[in-house]
Amino acid sequence: VQLQASGGGLVQAGDSLRLSCAASGRTFSTYAMGWFRQAPGKDREFVAAINWNTGSTKYSPSVKGRFTLSRDKAKNTVYLGMNVLKPEDTAIYYCAADRNWVGIQGAPDFWGQGTLVTVSS
Repeated sequence: VQLQASGGGLVQAGDSLRLSCAASGRTFSTYAMGWFRQAPGKDREFVAAINWNTGSTKYSPSVKGRFTLSRDKAKNTVYLGMNVLKPEDTAIYYCAADRNWVGIQGAPDFWGQGTLVTVSS
């Protein structure tokens, strides 16, 4: 599975941004997709995940209520809508995919390249 992330950029606090991640290749093996992020000097952390078949989602407490993860099955693409962005959301965001629900939240099998999100105060 190959993952192509896009949509990062520089925004101000309170603004919105939408990230996209398109999957290609052996996508039949994908059960879930999601996003992680890594802020400068910090470990990579789970942000959100979506069950590819049912559409059910899970979010980290730090983004719940502000971020929305959705998928377009026809385009093999997931979208991370980010609202009310805060400076602490500044990070490199990585798209990920896995063959099971536990894996997508911990150590996904597949990773895309990162896309930088910078939120200025």
